Amino acid sequence: LFLPNLLQIGKEKFHKSQHWGFCNNVAMLVGENKPGVGGKPLLGQKLTPKYSVFPEGMGSDAPAWVVFDKQVLSFDAYFEEEVPDKNQELYRIRHCKIYFYLEDDTIQVIEPRVKNSGIPQGTIVRRHRIPLPPPDEDQFYTIDHFNINIEVTFYARKYKITDCDQFTKNFLRKMGVRLNPPASLPGDPYTQERQKILDSMTPFRPYERIDTLKQFLEHDGHVLRFFCVWDDPESTFHDPRELVLHYYLSDDTIDIKEIVPVNSGQDAVPLFLRRDKLPKHAPVGLYQPGTITERTVLNVLGNLVGNKGRYIVDNRKTGAVHQEFYKDSDLKIGAVINVWGRKIILCDCDEFTKEYYRTKYGIEDFTPVPYKAPPPPKPEKTFPPYNGFGSEEDSLCSCMGLILKPPAKDFKKFLEKDRIGMESNILRFLAKLVTDSPIDKDRKLIISYFLSDDTISVFEHVQRNSGIRGGKFLERGRIKKPGQELFKSEPSEYFKAQDLFVGARVCFHGHNFLLVDADEYTLNYMEKHENEFSVADVGVILKKLKVITEPRSREIRQLFAATDPDHNKVIEYDAFRNLLVSITDGEFSDHEMMTLGRCYGVKDEYEIDLHYLLAVAQEQLKKNRFENFEQLTAVLLYNDREKCGVLPREMCRTICKSFKLPLADDDLQALLTM
Repeated sequence: LFLPNLLQIGKEKFHKSQHWGFCNNVAMLVGENKPGVGGKPLLGQKLTPKYSVFPEGMGSDAPAWVVFDKQVLSFDAYFEEEVPDKNQELYRIRHCKIYFYLEDDTIQVIEPRVKNSGIPQGTIVRRHRIPLPPPDEDQFYTIDHFNINIEVTFYARKYKITDCDQFTKNFLRKMGVRLNPPASLPGDPYTQERQKILDSMTPFRPYERIDTLKQFLEHDGHVLRFFCVWDDPESTFHDPRELVLHYYLSDDTIDIKEIVPVNSGQDAVPLFLRRDKLPKHAPVGLYQPGTITERTVLNVLGNLVGNKGRYIVDNRKTGAVHQEFYKDSDLKIGAVINVWGRKIILCDCDEFTKEYYRTKYGIEDFTPVPYKAPPPPKPEKTFPPYNGFGSEEDSLCSCMGLILKPPAKDFKKFLEKDRIGMESNILRFLAKLVTDSPIDKDRKLIISYFLSDDTISVFEHVQRNSGIRGGKFLERGRIKKPGQELFKSEPSEYFKAQDLFVGARVCFHGHNFLLVDADEYTLNYMEKHENEFSVADVGVILKKLKVITEPRSREIRQLFAATDPDHNKVIEYDAFRNLLVSITDGEFSDHEMMTLGRCYGVKDEYEIDLHYLLAVAQEQLKKNRFENFEQLTAVLLYNDREKCGVLPREMCRTICKSFKLPLADDDLQALLTM
């Protein structure tokens, strides 16, 4: 009767877990969890998820291994381990950590290491997916199986979860898990019993503990450095010998090194005194090994019992030899220390040593003891005069050393002031020749000053039917200022950017030029760098003008009012310039008057065709193949924090400049203005 019933039960279980299916047109048994056609479950079939199921939230539909990367749930747990081979303890309580990795549902169990525990600790269960206990061993642990104050079974070992960290609690609450109250971690009875025994023990002979580990850990790598001097009486010339003393705070040892001057004739030894504790008073004779020890012992039995002694530690230090050593409190500037019979004076110390004594002992006076004779004055280096061969810089480099080197160029200035995009870093001025010749008076020249290397070139504007062939007038190069001696030792002065401005008179190789105008880039550059160009600094010009016009303020107001009969508070630039010339009596240059006019001038308002501007901009963008419109739009939307669709003009200009739009500054500014 029993066997047929058992077979019937086995058949029912088999039919529950298996059913018929077709694979390659062949009928075969397939699992119950296999879905139907298209992955859809069959009628009455409930598929269990193989991994943790997380609720859908706001955001991207990224997989779990991307969303929960490096996110781990941490649980505090313990388990009981039987100890059958010891009478003192029947079981052990071992505390551990359970880590659940959200990205792939893997679990890791780690036991923190305890010093002198006597048992192997560390990783108990390596990281992998752990199956559920029978009869569900075909499934794995997921996030739904974890909570506080429950038991989980990993490979027949039960772990009691007592608590978890704050991140785990917040995550489980978001998952809809109702957390149980945390439980307390029980202590190990055997460990507690041993601790009670150790605490109750009172030894009859207390052991003297000498602990230097704390001092080593606090001051390892901390060294006090003093600069010393020793007047050696046995030296031939009685020269003081310079020493450097190092005091190691980690173990109160001292070493001394000697600074041997170059070509002094002295033997260079690595150490004047090797590292060791330095006694304050040198003994008459050297102590035998074992005379000075940290502990002393007593032979309580002598040689009474078989010529064998019985030794115990002597806390009274009977017969101990005491020797005083130098400490950090004994070292200070001006002190004299005894280094095995040699008197050494501490003259100075470094900044770390000063800060150490200032913090620990409150010492503020660190006046060094002078021990060095003042160095002799260095003879002034004189150079022979320039002989006319090559450039002055090249001839000067030949006097610097035996190995000839070319003159060093200022590469930093070259990289900063070289042409970058729309920034040419070239100052251009329109000039005329200062001459009495009627033919040369009408010649127009363009003077270009290159800021990258302080060179100047001059080109003549071509005028038809003038009888003068235009083009290059002066090769690019550095130009000396006139009136300097040719053969001299001092380097010559060259024209700089500050020497060129509208209204200046310059002389290039015997040709006198008058600068009458400058291009827009030059004026903007000089006004932008007003700290370098005083003629373009409005503040300096106004101070200079205030000194001149303050005594005649009423007269000047009447002159300006007479120039403006319509009372528009606006006058033409030519009238403004003539007034400044008459008021300042020629003390102002043309460039200074232009700076004032540009600063307080009213620009003419004129209409620009928006469609024409857009057409020009689009043509430039197409020619230069600019395609970063999506990124530009994203950056503009990101900077629009208030979502109002409007940004300041300067911010838009900065963003467009960062994308290197192939548009001229004037066109971009006009577009943003409109």
